[in-house]
Amino acid sequence: MKIVIFAGGSGRRLWPISRTASPKQFEPIIGPRSTVQLAVERVAGAYGLENVYVSTNQRYLPIIRRQLPNLPAANLIGEPARRDLAAAVGLSIAYLRQTAGPDERVAILWGDNTMSQVEVFLRILATAEQLIERDQAKIAFVGETPRFANNNLGWIGLAEQLGENQGLPYFGFRSWIYRPPLDRCQQMFDEGGYVWNTGYCVTTVGFACQMYERHQPLMWAGLTEIAGQLGRPAYQETLNRIYPTLPSQHFDDAISKHVTPAEAIVLHGEMGWSDPGTLYALKETLNPDKQANVSRGLVRSLQSEDCLLYNYEEKKLLAAVGLTGLIVVNTEDAILVVHKDHIPLVKELVDGLVGTELESYS
Repeated sequence: MKIVIFAGGSGRRLWPISRTASPKQFEPIIGPRSTVQLAVERVAGAYGLENVYVSTNQRYLPIIRRQLPNLPAANLIGEPARRDLAAAVGLSIAYLRQTAGPDERVAILWGDNTMSQVEVFLRILATAEQLIERDQAKIAFVGETPRFANNNLGWIGLAEQLGENQGLPYFGFRSWIYRPPLDRCQQMFDEGGYVWNTGYCVTTVGFACQMYERHQPLMWAGLTEIAGQLGRPAYQETLNRIYPTLPSQHFDDAISKHVTPAEAIVLHGEMGWSDPGTLYALKETLNPDKQANVSRGLVRSLQSEDCLLYNYEEKKLLAAVGLTGLIVVNTEDAILVVHKDHIPLVKELVDGLVGTELESYS
């Protein structure tokens, strides 16, 4: 099976830790290694680096080469412009159709997640591949068994259990719920029958091609023309000419929502998976206790709770007194202070820097 890890996002919801020049997937936000390094390490032993691909914006290729020096150069897929995930995934699928063929199984993964139970993840991945190979489904969605009522994520509704493979149950696919309100999350968490949507899936190159051809024909025509030049002198020129003209759509909107229940199955487990997509989600990842603070660097706090307090300056003290639910991040060139309820506005603020004299701070 081929593994494609997508690592091209700008990560603006994690600003100022994550910057346009070096987004969150390349930063050691949890431990000493970046999340894209961890994502590759998780699958390299089981599948071999020769079967692992990384898709990213071309401007980040030098970072990828530094952080993943043993990844084959041919397994780096560079996007010349930001056209969202539908185009990025489609480019990789078109690439694999040319190099591996339509019958090849492929796992679509993201490079900005964290995970503590890798063995559970690998078991789910192997089971999904087996079920796809046996034609039990056209696509297998992978969920995380929910640990709490998380409203920063999408959820997947499970239908009835369809079977079991080597002790791992798999279920029919019922519904998507994209970032529901907290009360609805609590209801789903209490009821059961729902799992966090990791965005991971396993399918075949051929089925993915069919979905693009059926539901995004204009995009697929452009991607097919690009892939037709692979290994030829005109490839880069064709990529640079066509890719920036492709529609900018999320993969879920362009492809996933068109998958029918008859085509899909869902597997889930306790992988310890988290998506630290925002600063408060990062705090929840590191410590979901609502009363606890999470700090880094030279920090002292008094009578504060439910705060993320990050200080990247070694010779400056970050002191917090009487704070509740605040995010305070101090870097060498920027300081952010925001209440957890207003975290979505961080991306809006950073987007507003683009095209101004403050763009370098983005």
